[in-house]
Amino acid sequence: MQVDKGDLLRRLRKIEGQVRGVQRMIEEDRYCMDILVQLAAIKSATHNIGLAILEGHTKRCVSNAIRSGDGEQAINEMMEVLRSFVK
Repeated sequence: MQVDKGDLLRRLRKIEGQVRGVQRMIEEDRYCMDILVQLAAIKSATHNIGLAILEGHTKRCVSNAIRSGDGEQAINEMMEVLRSFVK
């Protein structure tokens, strides 16, 4: 499975707009809880992009590495990144 770059880029541009929106909210002294809700949405959106990339990597790169005999190294690399991703 190939990750749809166009989709990822659209989602990242949307996040970029959300971040600019939060900046404006802070400049305008908006209600703290509204800002926190927007930050949670940004966090969720970035997390979902990461999961999409991880899924594509697993289905493409890791499975290819397993077939070629380098699976253990690919899995170890993926697990190292996953540990930092879930922090």
